[in-house]
Amino acid sequence: MSFKENLREALDYSGIGQKELARKANISLRNIENYLRENASIPSADKAVQIAHVLGVTVEYLVTGNNTEKKNSTSIIEPEIDHETRQLIRAIKILPAAKRRIVINNALYLTKILKDQ
Repeated sequence: MSFKENLREALDYSGIGQKELARKANISLRNIENYLRENASIPSADKAVQIAHVLGVTVEYLVTGNNTEKKNSTSIIEPEIDHETRQLIRAIKILPAAKRRIVINNALYLTKILKDQ
């Protein structure tokens, strides 16, 4: 995946908006928007470090999509989580709390049934 796609995924997963990322990383909103455009530009190394720090991922993840080295124990995107699982997590995160709990409980119930078979 490209820097643009990895940045979009990290933003979606973290729940941080473009404006908030720009503010926290001390980068102009225009630059953030440029990194996410169709013909996206790639930030300088120092800006990539600032973005990675705010999103809680490594620069390696933003550049390559791989995160073999965890930044810290609370890293947002774990290397063993595949793309489909991250999509599922994002979908669950946007549900209202009561519906999210129902989905999680059902998933846990189904996991137990499948394990026992």
